[in-house]
Amino acid sequence: MNRRGKYVVTFPSLPTVISTAACVGKTEGEGPLAEYFDIVNENDGVGSSTWERAEAALVKQAAGLAIQKAGLKTKDIDIAFAGDLLNQCTASTFGLRETEIPLAGLFGACSTFALALIMASVAVDGGLADKALAEASSHFCSAEKQFRYPLEYGGQRTPTAQRTVTGAGAAVIAKERDGVKITHGMVGRVTDYGVTDMANMGAAMAPSAARTIADFLNDTGSRPADFDMILTGDLGSVGSSLLNEVLREEYGFDISRVHADCGNLIFDAEAQDVHAGGSGCGCSASVVCSYILPKMQRKELRKVLFAGTGALMSPLTALQGDTIPAVTHAVMFCS
Repeated sequence: MNRRGKYVVTFPSLPTVISTAACVGKTEGEGPLAEYFDIVNENDGVGSSTWERAEAALVKQAAGLAIQKAGLKTKDIDIAFAGDLLNQCTASTFGLRETEIPLAGLFGACSTFALALIMASVAVDGGLADKALAEASSHFCSAEKQFRYPLEYGGQRTPTAQRTVTGAGAAVIAKERDGVKITHGMVGRVTDYGVTDMANMGAAMAPSAARTIADFLNDTGSRPADFDMILTGDLGSVGSSLLNEVLREEYGFDISRVHADCGNLIFDAEAQDVHAGGSGCGCSASVVCSYILPKMQRKELRKVLFAGTGALMSPLTALQGDTIPAVTHAVMFCS
């Protein structure tokens, strides 16, 4: 079996990221990563009549551009792994329906892009596909409507709240010599520390991120210093601080020198009204596809552990007063 320790899976054929694309909304295009996105839409409507259709349009944009940048056509993609925050993976389904690519819809909340990368790598490494698409998306307005209140309600957001990223990121995975390699993957365990505040996703996800990172380091015999970066999905400022605290106190690892978080990278917390940072499936997907993987392609980063974090609540469980379980999936990139 291609395993390292109890939880980590290795990919002997080294599936390669051959192209990426990231398409975002107006607010994301005003942030520090603006120059790296492939498409910055002029407004969050993306030429659509509803927020859900707008998110589907982002999915379509990113998938089409990633496939085009790989020099391929949609018929060349054997399978797509994609997901979002909406019921029944609405954005992914409607965004990819015209492509006729076989679709495996995924749900991992904000960890979905990491899960999509793992599943695409499994398919390519196992010979089930020559070329696979991994994608995830989110939209501030569609997520607010489903999980909290429609924007028209004018609800106030607490300082611990994060802004759901309006964006989609897509990557084409194949067996190629040149490019960033996906060497390891790890599907995380569900972790629940009893957090109930839907406006504090960072606190709900941080213990899960700590557990997955510690499991990965232990299974592979690695140290934080072995990586150029340990990147978390979207803990934001609150969750990032908690992550480092939990890792030190409960697991004995200090990743502070190499840690970065997509939720902190995508927005300027001082200049933009985003409270604790960014979140949503499209957060890590947009940052990884626009900023991290291209830096690795240019050899500016050599070894990155990407831990995608996700809070697994639903509108129904929140109304019923349940706690918020979380999961973190990990992917190791090498250039």
